Amino acid sequence: MPQQFVVPQFIDEEAKIIGSITGRQFIIMMVAVFVAFIIYKLADFALMLTINIPLILFAIILSFVKIRGQKFHFFLLNFISTQRKKKVRAWMKTTETLTMKVEAPEDKKKNKQEPVPQKKPATKSRLTELSLVVNTGGLYHPDEE
Repeated sequence: MPQQFVVPQFIDEEAKIIGSITGRQFIIMMVAVFVAFIIYKLADFALMLTINIPLILFAIILSFVKIRGQKFHFFLLNFISTQRKKKVRAWMKTTETLTMKVEAPEDKKKNKQEPVPQKKPATKSRLTELSLVVNTGGLYHPDEE
C-alpha cells in the first residue's frame, strides 16, 4: 500500500494570531504604536499630532491594504524599484558611419545574389525515423539498421 501524504492547503494564507489579525499585521501595528508613544513622550502636543497621525495611518495601510491581491509593502517595493529604473531605453549604436562600406548601385548589379539552396522536404519514411528517435529518447538510431 503506497504511503499517503497530507497535501497542505491555503499555503498563501498567513496564520491568524488574534481574531483575524496575522502576526505580520500585529507586529507592524505594535511597532507603530511604540514609536507613536515615544513621540508622545518626547514632543509637544502639536508636533506629536502632526507626526503620529500620518504614522498610524501608514501603519494601518501597510498592515491591511492589498493592491491586486498583493500586500502593500510588496507593492511599495515594486513601485520604488520601477521608479528607479531608466525610463527610456535607447539603442547604443557602436558602428561609426565612417567605417561602414557604402556600395554603389553598379556594384549591386555586378554582384548578383546567388539563389538560396532549398532543403528537400522530409519524406514519410524520414518523418517516421525522426519520430522513433524522439519517442525512444535517442536510443533508436536509423543508421545502425
